[in-house]
Amino acid sequence: MEAMTFNWLGVLLAALSAFLVGGLWYGPLFGKAWMEAFNITEEDMVKRNMPKVFGLAFLLSLIAAFNLAMFLGPEADIGFGTAAGFAAGFGWVGMFLGILYLFENRSFKAWAVNAGYCTVALTLMGCILGVL
Repeated sequence: MEAMTFNWLGVLLAALSAFLVGGLWYGPLFGKAWMEAFNITEEDMVKRNMPKVFGLAFLLSLIAAFNLAMFLGPEADIGFGTAAGFAAGFGWVGMFLGILYLFENRSFKAWAVNAGYCTVALTLMGCILGVL
């Protein structure tokens, strides 16, 4: 099997994009809805070790970007990257979150916020990886 090569800059930028989308998604866009859906208070938020949370969140975004790059392959273009990112976000992650949330008796709002983030983040990641 031939070793696959890919653009490390693309992986880094894709990871950064997911991290930044998350900051907007769980901040000004849907932060209050997310906190309400999961019964998280402002007091809960200030108790967290935010450098640890942000550091690990970026590491996980980097792993996800690397995984998506491996899936897309080196010949992916913007169309395939974007479509595959959407399929991964909505079709795989979103649907598996739906299964988990059904068994956990979580609300549709909780699913919509988290599945929406996964869909947008992976679609953008795929687009970036397809362009680069």
